[in-house]
Amino acid sequence: MARRLEIALAVGIVSLMAAGASQAGDRAAELTALVREDCGSCHGMTLKGGLGAPLLPADLAEKDASSLAAIILDGVPGTPMPPWRGLVSEADARWIAEHLKQGFPQ
Repeated sequence: MARRLEIALAVGIVSLMAAGASQAGDRAAELTALVREDCGSCHGMTLKGGLGAPLLPADLAEKDASSLAAIILDGVPGTPMPPWRGLVSEADARWIAEHLKQGFPQ
């Protein structure tokens, strides 16, 4: 009986982990769409620049991910860059910043 309980608990834990991974994948897809569509409207659909600065890895090489996340969250006063705090979490902003530095997914 104890062995069955251990197996049931293990299956439950694996199921929860899989659900969490699926949710993380869904959020990554949502954030990718947000960057490509909303950020792309100013930074260019290919992130090569437009009204806003280019967001390609070479352009961001001198910036750290924490600074980029802060810009995403709080915007840049006196420029068209709006704050996204309230629409994205700190973890989301960090994910976006890290992926911009690596080369943003399609």
